[in-house]
Amino acid sequence: MSATLDLAIEQLTSKKDEWATLSISRKLDYLTTLRDAVAAKADEWVRVSKEGKHIEPDSPLAGEEWISGPYAVLIAINALVDTLGALATGKDVLEGATVRSRPDGQVVVDVFPRDVFDRLLLNGYRAEVWMQKEVTPANLRDHIGSFYKQVEPDGVLGLILGAGNISSIPLLDILTKMFSDGQVVIVKMNPVNDYLGPVFEEVCAELIDDGFIRFVYGGSDVGAYLTSHPGIDAMHITGSAHTYNTIVFGPGEEGDARRESNEPIITKPFTSELGGVGPTFVVPGPWTEADFAYQAEHLATQKFHNAGFNCIASQVLVLPERWYGGDRLVDELRRTITRIPKREAYYPGAGERHEEAVANHPHAEALDPGPIPRTLITDVDPLGIDEYAFTTEFFGGVYATTRLPAKDPIEFVEAAVRFANEKLAGTLGAQFLIHPKTIEYLGPVLDQAIADLNYGSVGINSWTGAGYLLPTATWGAYPGHTRAEIGSGIGVVHNALMFDYPEKSVVFAPFHPMPRALWNGQFHLSPKPPWFVTHRRADKAGERLTRFAAKPGWSHLPGIFAAAVRH
Repeated sequence: MSATLDLAIEQLTSKKDEWATLSISRKLDYLTTLRDAVAAKADEWVRVSKEGKHIEPDSPLAGEEWISGPYAVLIAINALVDTLGALATGKDVLEGATVRSRPDGQVVVDVFPRDVFDRLLLNGYRAEVWMQKEVTPANLRDHIGSFYKQVEPDGVLGLILGAGNISSIPLLDILTKMFSDGQVVIVKMNPVNDYLGPVFEEVCAELIDDGFIRFVYGGSDVGAYLTSHPGIDAMHITGSAHTYNTIVFGPGEEGDARRESNEPIITKPFTSELGGVGPTFVVPGPWTEADFAYQAEHLATQKFHNAGFNCIASQVLVLPERWYGGDRLVDELRRTITRIPKREAYYPGAGERHEEAVANHPHAEALDPGPIPRTLITDVDPLGIDEYAFTTEFFGGVYATTRLPAKDPIEFVEAAVRFANEKLAGTLGAQFLIHPKTIEYLGPVLDQAIADLNYGSVGINSWTGAGYLLPTATWGAYPGHTRAEIGSGIGVVHNALMFDYPEKSVVFAPFHPMPRALWNGQFHLSPKPPWFVTHRRADKAGERLTRFAAKPGWSHLPGIFAAAVRH
């Protein structure tokens, strides 16, 4: 094992300076080849993903594998091509984007939609990136694509420790580390989904042949060897805080002691995306029966997409205590969950995590039979000390609810932000569900609530999974975590516009789907999103979106719309 890994590191080390100084035009050539290769291998990619997760060949659930697999990678490549093309020609990377400042001076950049196809395919959606305080309107563009502004950048060999749940994560991390940060990379595939390794090696064949990337396989012994190898200059992981802490400080009680005294055994630059306890806030408002039904599907998606094995899954549903709709929504959510097909709990440790959640919340309600049932834990005490549901990521099919006392939407929103910041572990993503009339009532209160939330991704009537999908948004924890208190991680990925100091990304989506939106005075064309777990043609929509992303053009749109609308 060690000889093979040493050779891979030696070969990559010999090429890292070449890659760092390679021309943008040559890197654009690699991206074009990558795009063609992803398109060519997309069917096989989805096929092996379905087999690995035991999804039936003709199941609509295959839409998850299309959309969060090759489609996500293709649209990221397209966005990077646009950014690198602008950098190569001296054009403004933000051409056409609106830049504004909040009342406190914080800079906000509109990053989606970027073109007519964005406006048609996700009509009614928009996304912003909010910057850290170092950024001003005057210096914003100075803090874009900084790697490419270096005269003689140093070569860096980066180690990517791949995720085992969402298939696009390893390649999206590769795109960030290679094309935004200028690193050559060695990618250790996660044993959970290393069946994708041969597909990824074919996709990256040109970069492999030219010595800029290597894929390696194995368990924790391989990971330990690589993370401690002197030839590795930097690292990135998508996983858990426990894994990160074990790498940086060592295992067991000795590792805990080193972390408490901030005496790491690894001090190399180490970016990370580590999940957490994601909240969804339901703001009281004039909801109808149709609203309860649709938003219950939305909530079921936030929890049970990919069988619940998402770092960005909603874990705590935060309801207003005295709103008439709280019980109604939970009842509808319960019915929705039991109507969607039960998935196999394919991710290792699911049974143990489920048992721990139930043991810590004895009133947990199993919604179906079996050893690992989908489970609701209702009305967790929001004032409870160290409540398990608030401090431990379930990473599986368990959903908790809690209720906050509030007299009106303004009081609830302010209380919800305090609750999330003070009680919930992690800072990766949070979302609000808010009726349009309530948004009008809140006015600037909502903007201030977004500003006050210490989360790296915020959704307004959108699951933050959409923030993961949009390549011009950023993906990662809220800034401020430290090596010893890692929380949801350090740094961001995706970020195709290459912002140096992003604070958070905010995605806005319609509350009502089309055509019901029109009856409520909203003018957009978005039906139920194809990533909803209740979408009956998600597989068709996902495949057609992928074909479009591989070669954008008007001819794809009728088929996409037909699949999306017939849900």
